[in-house]
Amino acid sequence: MSATSSTAVQGSPARGKSRPDYDVEAIRREFPILHQEVHGHPLVYLDNAASTQKSRAVIEAVDHYYRRDNANIHRGVHELSQRATDAYEKARATVQRYLNAGQSREIVFVRGATEGINLVAHSLGRSFGKGDEIVISHLEHHSNIVPWQILAEHSGARLRVIPINDAGEVEIDAYEEMLSGRTRLVALSHVSNALGTVSPVKEMIAMAHRQGALALIDGAQAVQHVEVDVRDLDADFYVFSGHKIYAPTGIGALYAKADLLEDMPPYQGGGDMILSVSFEGTTYNEIPHKFEAGTPNIAGAIGLGAALDFMSQAGIANIAAYEARLLDYATRKALEIPGLSIVGRAASKSSVLSFLLEGVHPHDIGTILDQQGIAIRTGHHCAQPVMDRFGIPATARISLGLYNTREEIDKALDGVRKVQEIFS
Repeated sequence: MSATSSTAVQGSPARGKSRPDYDVEAIRREFPILHQEVHGHPLVYLDNAASTQKSRAVIEAVDHYYRRDNANIHRGVHELSQRATDAYEKARATVQRYLNAGQSREIVFVRGATEGINLVAHSLGRSFGKGDEIVISHLEHHSNIVPWQILAEHSGARLRVIPINDAGEVEIDAYEEMLSGRTRLVALSHVSNALGTVSPVKEMIAMAHRQGALALIDGAQAVQHVEVDVRDLDADFYVFSGHKIYAPTGIGALYAKADLLEDMPPYQGGGDMILSVSFEGTTYNEIPHKFEAGTPNIAGAIGLGAALDFMSQAGIANIAAYEARLLDYATRKALEIPGLSIVGRAASKSSVLSFLLEGVHPHDIGTILDQQGIAIRTGHHCAQPVMDRFGIPATARISLGLYNTREEIDKALDGVRKVQEIFS
């Protein structure tokens, strides 16, 4: 199965504008940062799994807020506060639509996927105890490992890890055997940041539910590449980060089913998450505000809404199909280079080409490519257990976005050949 299959794994109809032709040059014109030189060469930005660039629409939305509407939200009767509140809550509704959540109150703004996972671990996790089990996979980013390790240490719960095969895919049979009445929560990445593996999360959620367990999906590497419908998935929790989907840093969202949020205790205490406070006790606010203590990243939320609108206008199905073709092209061309090996050959992949070059450390690859204006990522990608599984310290990683081109892939792989010449 080719990378194109990543769009069909969860099989739901595309939302947003659809168009037959993908005009990548028109899209590139919307991203000012791409039109510059680095070390005397045109920038080739292929580090999108780490962070994506921002469109004019996002930049202008944030700029407009600070120039025209800057005020705190939910607390003021004056015009600026009301405009800021409207823009902030409009962004929440945009996230709801993008994920196809049932209600906007099921969307909690957080700093990113990491905070969303920690919120669930600290709030839901208060009810965990000895004998309970938490299941994660060997593919996980550190952000979906460490919070559960902390919870297990403090609660006495047991952390169990689903193995992966040599292609970098979760072993479904082993996962099924792990599940039992002791399983309280399954926490899985939708798409691996290190390998690009698209996991069959809908099937895995259903398997967890049959055992009475809840399921949290880390969608930090998914929402910008594949269509996500949280109701179709039947996810209990779904998290993502704004800066991975062309929005500002410091903003993200946690989707959670309303009944779960209603039952969960607050994650943090402070302003705006309360209805009333006295020294005798506190009455908490309604969801989602119960989980948004203090002044939030208002500009970030507005920027996130603008980014999701941009994605919807381009059409996520169009983006996914284009990126799948680009990944297929990059994979074919990379395998033409002697001594290059791809790490992670899952049947269903999205956006990531992680590789090794015989006799060359990945950091050297990244450093030499940078001198040619080519930005890639090298290292363990905050997924050290994945590296350990393959017996390697690091990989070089090309990660694709909606604005990348075949010409950029060619430049990057020509750069890899130059690296080979230097070390030969």
